[in-house]
Amino acid sequence: MNLIKSTGTFSFFTIISRLLGYVRDILIAVFLGAGPLADAFFVAFRIPNTFRRLFSEGTFNAAFVPSYSSLLNKKKQSDNFANNIFNLLILGLLFLVIVIEILMPLFVFLIAPGFEEDLQKMELAITLTRITFPFLLFISLASFFSAILNTHNKFAIASATPIILNILLIGVLLFGKILNDELVYYLSYAVTASGVLQFVFLYFFVKKYFSPKIKFSFKIDDKIKIFFRKLLPSIFSSGVTQINILIGTIIASFQASAVSYLYYADRVYQINLAIAGIAIGTVILPQLSKYVKSQKKKKINLIQNKALELSLFLSIPAATALLIASEEIISSLFGYGSFDELSVKNSAKALFYFAIGLPAFSLIKVFSAFFFARHNTKIPFYISLMSVLLNVFISIIFFKEIGFLIIPIATTTSSWFNAILLFVFLKKKNLFSFNLVFIDRFIKILITSVLMGLFFNYIIYFFKDNFLYQANFKAIYLVGAVILGLIFYLLVAILIKAFKRSDINLNY
Repeated sequence: MNLIKSTGTFSFFTIISRLLGYVRDILIAVFLGAGPLADAFFVAFRIPNTFRRLFSEGTFNAAFVPSYSSLLNKKKQSDNFANNIFNLLILGLLFLVIVIEILMPLFVFLIAPGFEEDLQKMELAITLTRITFPFLLFISLASFFSAILNTHNKFAIASATPIILNILLIGVLLFGKILNDELVYYLSYAVTASGVLQFVFLYFFVKKYFSPKIKFSFKIDDKIKIFFRKLLPSIFSSGVTQINILIGTIIASFQASAVSYLYYADRVYQINLAIAGIAIGTVILPQLSKYVKSQKKKKINLIQNKALELSLFLSIPAATALLIASEEIISSLFGYGSFDELSVKNSAKALFYFAIGLPAFSLIKVFSAFFFARHNTKIPFYISLMSVLLNVFISIIFFKEIGFLIIPIATTTSSWFNAILLFVFLKKKNLFSFNLVFIDRFIKILITSVLMGLFFNYIIYFFKDNFLYQANFKAIYLVGAVILGLIFYLLVAILIKAFKRSDINLNY
């Protein structure tokens, strides 16, 4: 497996999806802004979308891939195992969707208790969530198909699938002026429709490796039991960042427009997390699982060090740029129409504090993969549980005093706590050791990031008038600044050998 090329393939389609997501969010900002309609839709969208992220962004892989990959040389056993999981998922998810649909008023109250003060917003959120929630069933099954494709090192199709969601939502938003207040209903129906289409789309590609058969007379053997024992801890541990954000949404619902401010800030840093954390964690898991099974210690150490190096190479400069230009970025991406100057400033403040945690968000994904490859989901689970409790404690204690900004501060603090503890346990269990190449590269990555930060800060300052809220072409200037910053970073990285072009062709 070529780590950089495989990550590049996964990242390419992920970037396209995220860029379309930005177009979608710009249109949402124009038509809905950060008002009550936006808050209600974001709650309805975030609930199933959080489940999508929990299932699809490496979390389901964590429980499924190590078990499934160990059976690949026994076709009949691997097919039986996968088919039993598929049917159990259908039953479990169908039951969950039906129960939540019936209890939706209570469910939405638990997710957005602050909406209770505004009865109209609460009723709208309940209606919209009822429309969007079936998305969970189809997207989770689609994630199951993605896990099978990833096990066979077929990363492109699975990473391209979320594009469908954004295309449908953009299609609806193009009629925003005509639909007016009805827009949120059509967006909600589009969310569920995209889940069905993603499921069907992946089915056509997964048939080459696995043909699912719906049957409810199956045997729950030891491997199935082991899988489900690993699933809940892996969902909690690998998806801890999303769980923290969901908790933040619940607490933020007590402050007007805060849900929207956090949503827009979240959208910006997610593109780098998708590449520096999710992509790398997803790509290394199948190969690392095989090396662990065959006890190839040198290969294990090499791939783990390279994965960590690549994650930091991508996340540190991104965090630096977000810290320097958080307001300019939010203004350029979303500062139009109903999304006023106050909304820009508040979302930018949230983005600033999220940016401090960006390397930690990525490290959690990578370090967790090191444990998952060894069928160990317990340690990441317990660490994540402590992290979530810390997040809740900080958020609740300081929310009245600081307001919605405590949410990104608490998320960042708890995520660094999580990442550091994962590293400590990896060292304690003797599952990871730095090689000399990593130490050398890490120092150079830090130097390169500082130099890039100085250069990027100069560009932002030089064109400061073009980034004002009222500026007409601020998005174009932002794209230009980012491209210049990226070119500068890569040139310096190659020059001081923080990155070598020969790395692109290395197989691990």
